[in-house]
Amino acid sequence: MKLNLRTAVPILLLVLLALVPLYATFAQQPFFLTLFGRIVVFAIAAVSLDLILGYGGMVSFGHALYLGLGAYVVGIMSFHGIDNGFLHLGVTLVLCALVGAITGLLSLRTTGIAFIMITLAFAQMFYFLAVSLKQYGGDDGLPVSVGSRFGSVTLDDPVVLYYVAFAVLCLCVWAGRRLVEARFGMVIRGARQNDRRMRALGYPTLRYKLVAYVISAMVCGVSGMLYANLTHFVSPAYMAWTASGELIVMVVLGGLGSFFGPVLGSAAMLLIEEWLKGMTEHWMILFGPLIVVAVLVSRRGLYGLLGDLQVRLSRRTRTVEGKA
Repeated sequence: MKLNLRTAVPILLLVLLALVPLYATFAQQPFFLTLFGRIVVFAIAAVSLDLILGYGGMVSFGHALYLGLGAYVVGIMSFHGIDNGFLHLGVTLVLCALVGAITGLLSLRTTGIAFIMITLAFAQMFYFLAVSLKQYGGDDGLPVSVGSRFGSVTLDDPVVLYYVAFAVLCLCVWAGRRLVEARFGMVIRGARQNDRRMRALGYPTLRYKLVAYVISAMVCGVSGMLYANLTHFVSPAYMAWTASGELIVMVVLGGLGSFFGPVLGSAAMLLIEEWLKGMTEHWMILFGPLIVVAVLVSRRGLYGLLGDLQVRLSRRTRTVEGKA
């Protein structure tokens, strides 16, 4: 039986992520639970971006907008004493779907650099709106005193929050793969290759792209809701253009159009960031070149690198078998 690295490594990573709370408890290192909880939450946001970026070719430079909206739903409702998690989730999904539909309908009528700039402009509009909300902390942000509560289950418990986020991540990866393999995904990928031909075949590509954009916005909003519960804090910085840039880096670093690539990308980026922070306060000077080197080594990202290693391993195996 041949070892398939592109299957084995993702499974191994998911198993290790599932065991993090146990290790953190055994080693009495609660920091690990926070760090890997952040990785899982950002992996959800990166997976949502990969749906439109990796498969649809839509380079959204304002995707952190939806992460911020989800976080602010929790923050503002908790500020008013509303801790009902089902209500938090419902408002997050409806708000992100509404904003995604409006902004997407306008943005998707453009392509290329125009699309990038319009998504950035919308994100910055909401960023400055959040800054202007002085009642909710303004530029200083807003502490979240009450977490989301789903009946007897509360996300104030770090272990519960981690496993909820992990379950959402697994669901997003599984559902995303099913979605892109269905007819809907075929149309999205076809439109990325040649939008004019797909329209000539009778497919309303704008409608398909808009649905994909709205789904992506809603999933990213859920990640923002989880992030607010993780940090117990919300800030306009969550929807700044730099946060959107970080999500793009995670997707590109992990591998476009793979769904599990963004999981690898978020884990690699955040772990390297923490490692460099422990070495020097000028960690950004080292972090930038490392990202460039990683992309140059494998333009298909870390997940693509696994495929390259698989090919080399298969060739070596065949050579050994031939000599035998």
